[in-house]
Amino acid sequence: MFDDLRDLYQEVIFDHNRNPRNFRVMENADRQVEGFNPLCGDRLTLFLKMDGSVISDASFQGSGCAISTASVSLMTEIVKGKTEQEAEDLFEKFHEMATGKDEEVNLEAIGKLAVLAGVRDYPARVKCATLAWHTLDAALKNQAESVSTE
Repeated sequence: MFDDLRDLYQEVIFDHNRNPRNFRVMENADRQVEGFNPLCGDRLTLFLKMDGSVISDASFQGSGCAISTASVSLMTEIVKGKTEQEAEDLFEKFHEMATGKDEEVNLEAIGKLAVLAGVRDYPARVKCATLAWHTLDAALKNQAESVSTE
């Protein structure tokens, strides 16, 4: 299974890096948080539009390595329509997968995000993949201060 995921991992990373989804400044965002990975130089601003407890829209601006850009691109696609609790649960599952804390990847639980499971084999890149998710976590908690992976 992991060999197939590694091939898909590379393909999805390249696609989302070249053509990031939801790459735009969101006017009238309800929540906006900046994230920074000093090790790699990744910077992003995450924008969320809320409808009660549901994320009705998500977008980002910034620059970063291919893994960081692909991760935030995938994340903004996946969290749209999710409740804050569902997004928080995804953050936990993604973080466990990316850091290797969860050896068994539950494909149903994380869907498309499984393609990023390969990042666990590159410890220096885990912070690149998780930056967007830590920024989302701060936005869900309505924290305005910048997030850093250090």
